[in-house]
Amino acid sequence: MSARIVPDDAAGRADAIEVLRAGGIVALPTDTVYGVAVALSTPGGVENLFHVKRRPPDKGIMLLLDGGAQAAEIGEMGPAATALATACWPGGLTVVVPRRPDVTLPAALTGGAPTIGLRVPDHDAPRALARGVGPLPTTSANVSGLPEARTAEEILAQLGDAIDLILDGGVAHGGPASTVVDCTGDTLRVLREGAVPLARVAAILDGAGVVHDLVPE
Repeated sequence: MSARIVPDDAAGRADAIEVLRAGGIVALPTDTVYGVAVALSTPGGVENLFHVKRRPPDKGIMLLLDGGAQAAEIGEMGPAATALATACWPGGLTVVVPRRPDVTLPAALTGGAPTIGLRVPDHDAPRALARGVGPLPTTSANVSGLPEARTAEEILAQLGDAIDLILDGGVAHGGPASTVVDCTGDTLRVLREGAVPLARVAAILDGAGVVHDLVPE
């Protein structure tokens, strides 16, 4: 049975939240590409995302959040992560932080690592869904090896039989992927430079008095 397509409006988001609460998989627009998401509390939900994408579970999946308060509920937000999140969220920055030891997360979410990637996107849809069901494990809405789906119709063509609902927000905004900063060790590392330039990352850290050795080109 193919996924239902509903408009990305208040009613559609309420529908999506109900699907997620029931253990289903939802495709949704973000500030870059479309993603597919599942509720964090769904047993086997993260594994289902890997199955839908037909990709081996060799990489962790990040969580999309409603705001900084949800980040603190999941990860240990040290000075560097806090400074970057305060300056760049909502927006194109992902911080990788240690998982809180008192929070149990699915092993498949992090690939067994003691860290987690967190981001607050600059789009109302994922934030609304995260408000409704909690932090959202989300990955791009495409079969591994195929182009990222840019419209609801393209998602339906690639994933329609494997997911439950598609929030149609029009053509995906596209643009660069998020910048990913690893804040877990004594030395900060930029794992991927994307929407937030390295120079801005360094300036934010300097302004917060966080010592680092990031050198913009």
